[in-house]
Amino acid sequence: MARTRQWTDQQVEIAISILLRIGVILAAAIVIVGGILYLIHNGHDTPQGHIFRGEPADLRQVPGVLHDVLALRGRGIIQLGILLLILTPVARVAFSVFAFWQQRDRLYIIITLIVLVILIHGLLATG
Repeated sequence: MARTRQWTDQQVEIAISILLRIGVILAAAIVIVGGILYLIHNGHDTPQGHIFRGEPADLRQVPGVLHDVLALRGRGIIQLGILLLILTPVARVAFSVFAFWQQRDRLYIIITLIVLVILIHGLLATG
């Protein structure tokens, strides 16, 4: 049985830095596109600064965000970018589990899985 080549710590760090960089750049690009679309469609509205209005209920849940993205609504696209930005470090932790598994480092696999479960629980429990 052929053994796969293990990644070095430096290779893991480089892969993680690329993952984080791509996640942040992609999230920023999506937010910018959403902002432009929002301004095109709503830039003429007068802001009501004395009245606080939170995000609509549909933009507080992933299905609603995706619905607005498919409808090319600026606020939904902005929310998608923010969601991607939030998920970028979660993807980093998930990738770390894979990297530690590939390196056969059981202690760090367990610790990183615990961190991943805590992150996912925190994301799903709020709302």
